[in-house]
Amino acid sequence: MSNRPTIVCLCGSTRFFRAFEDANLRETLEGKIVLSLGSTGQSDAEIFAGWPEERVLETLQKLAELHFEKIRLADEILVLNVGGYVGQSTRAEIKFAQGLGKKVRWLE
Repeated sequence: MSNRPTIVCLCGSTRFFRAFEDANLRETLEGKIVLSLGSTGQSDAEIFAGWPEERVLETLQKLAELHFEKIRLADEILVLNVGGYVGQSTRAEIKFAQGLGKKVRWLE
């Protein structure tokens, strides 16, 4: 049996960047290893300004795949369902986590 801290992956809409920051701090202070967005809080339009559409789509796909790998590494996910909102991508992440037998927790 491992004594390592619980690993939690934060899942939710990137529009709730502040909720990701808050949850990251809260979970870290509770002694958990937190896997979260690789984000600066900027919108996709800001991040990918001037990029060709094909490159944007490829990058977004790679980021989605990377997030699924974070879920695979985690012991549990925390769904940041601010105001009850759960988008299509987040629903897919929840289904993936459940399929792996991961614990699913909800912010709200």
